[in-house]
Amino acid sequence: MKELNEHIVCCLCAGYFIDATTITECLHTFCKSCIVKYLQTSKYCPMCNTKIHETQPLLNLKLDRVMQDIVYKLVPGLQESEEKRIREFYQSRGLDRVTQPSGEDTVGGDPMGLPYSTFDHSRAHYFRYDEHVSLCLEKQSSSKDKSKAVLQHKYVRCSVRAQIRHLRRVLCHRLGLPLQHVQILFGGEVLPDHMTMKQLWLSRWFGKPAPLLLHYSIKDKRR
Repeated sequence: MKELNEHIVCCLCAGYFIDATTITECLHTFCKSCIVKYLQTSKYCPMCNTKIHETQPLLNLKLDRVMQDIVYKLVPGLQESEEKRIREFYQSRGLDRVTQPSGEDTVGGDPMGLPYSTFDHSRAHYFRYDEHVSLCLEKQSSSKDKSKAVLQHKYVRCSVRAQIRHLRRVLCHRLGLPLQHVQILFGGEVLPDHMTMKQLWLSRWFGKPAPLLLHYSIKDKRR
């Protein structure tokens, strides 16, 4: 948790991301309310000073549902606390709570700023509006036959919500091998099936240029 903490805390309020929102120009993430308020007086990213947009910086902000899911999973009680705060806000003003459409990703098109907790994650079966990550899959070097089971197309682009298990299945399909014979590694470490591309990028590749380099190995069938 300590290693990931710097990646899930907003530099503007020093708190965990709430309604995580990413600047599309430089991919830095902040709380939605923090960055929207900040951009009322500036056109530049508060972390790297990159110009976001000449006249309408809000157009280059994108809600990051994947990051918010990660934060809620890593920080016990945060989602419940935020849900309670939102509920009390609506009740105190006698307002009906409105559900955010699943396709509304741009902050600029949503000036009222509906919270993430109104998004129905149980229906989020499609990755159409997700961020994407570029991967390079190299076969791990071996003293045995290096030409065996080598991908013809080693570059892959996928949703940040995709997991290692999904990548393994794609590999097995392309290589014509059983699932149990293929492993995916980073720096010699076998990656767990449940790890998402977002978690992998944040913990292993943050700040580095694309594509994210991974290796795959083929287990000896006799084992």
